Amino acid sequence: MKTKTYLLLIMIALPFLAQAQVNNESQNFGIKFSGLVKNDFFRDTRETYTIREGNFVLYPKEVNRDAEGIDINDKSSFNFLSIQSRITAKATAPDAFGAKTSGVIEADFFGNENAAFADVNGFRLRHAYVKLNWPKTELLTGQYWHPLFIPACFSGVVSFNTGVPMQPFSRNPQIRLTHKPGKISLTAALSAQRDFTSPSGSSALRYSSLPDVSAMISWEHADKDRKNDIIAGMVLNYKSIQPLLVTTKGSQKFVTNEKVNGISASLFVRYKSPAYTLKMQGIYGQNLYDLLQLGGFAVHTVTDTTRNTVEYTTLNTLSAWAEFQTNGDKFQFGLWGGYTQNLGSTKSILNYSNKVDGAEITSRGSNIKSVYRISPRIIFLRGSFNFATEVELTGAAYATSDENGKPNRDNFGIITDAEYVHNFRLLFSVIYNF
Repeated sequence: MKTKTYLLLIMIALPFLAQAQVNNESQNFGIKFSGLVKNDFFRDTRETYTIREGNFVLYPKEVNRDAEGIDINDKSSFNFLSIQSRITAKATAPDAFGAKTSGVIEADFFGNENAAFADVNGFRLRHAYVKLNWPKTELLTGQYWHPLFIPACFSGVVSFNTGVPMQPFSRNPQIRLTHKPGKISLTAALSAQRDFTSPSGSSALRYSSLPDVSAMISWEHADKDRKNDIIAGMVLNYKSIQPLLVTTKGSQKFVTNEKVNGISASLFVRYKSPAYTLKMQGIYGQNLYDLLQLGGFAVHTVTDTTRNTVEYTTLNTLSAWAEFQTNGDKFQFGLWGGYTQNLGSTKSILNYSNKVDGAEITSRGSNIKSVYRISPRIIFLRGSFNFATEVELTGAAYATSDENGKPNRDNFGIITDAEYVHNFRLLFSVIYNF
């Protein structure tokens, strides 16, 4: 019902917005609409961990045997979806504070992130931000890509997963300031969480009383005719979350302020020529659950048995991906490859809950040693119309079990013995850009 209401409001507003654009044409101000219609047709050879009916695939599920020893997850499936289709409104207006002004609102039909309100085909917000642009400085406020996701250097795969869990992926409400005195760009950002959150939700970051803090430095160089250009840079990120407000001991409750602090870093480079584009990124991350990567946090030790107060430790990961793509006008070929590894923790782990006697999951893939993926693709382009096909082979190495049925991993969360399971996805997409 909400989706129908949103669509009705958009249809009513469009004529007035279009008229506003015409009226401001002489000043070159107004609203311009763009977007895409994307239809995905895909088949998997195995059950996978996914979002939205398989559209956003992470990695294959572990072996899960029934009473007769048959692997329940060894099951193929298919689906057809159009929920990635989106519309974007870009607005420009007269200068303010001596700066050029602009704004963007973008929405799609992917539905809400929260499982309790999941609504495939639901209209949802992707981006909503405004910019003030001075000659060498830009101020952005609103919902936009997390600083660890680099718009100038991200995976160009056909799949909506964009290389997850090797590629960081998150959109966050934020304040971002960029200064570009020359070929060097310096960026500082403070971010909150909304659709992409820590395991216990966005409240964990809010209760820490400190936003997600990021800093980036990048360098860009291009030929005089801009036929060849290169961009490279580094991102540093600090995040502090507070999973609990209270601990429990029997029927008693006690206030706690224990936090999880994590530092992450990324290096990236992109080279573009008329014939091809090459991209690479590497990420070391502590507690990057909210960026759809492996990891999270766990309980290191109990610091007060009377109050069940605990000390946390981050679960860390290392990821890398690389991509080669041709830049033809009518035909493009791409090859993407990525790898991520569970590094465990620098401290011993008592349990993987956020409290002593709880069962909450606070990590992604704590029973996975590593994940790799290889994705070749072919895209046929004719103006705004594209046909794209991609083959995605993903392998996840799950911890084997000991004689007691527990995962083979040490006290630091490092997997000591693992076996790979694989999923083979064949994806065909029809894309119309407008």
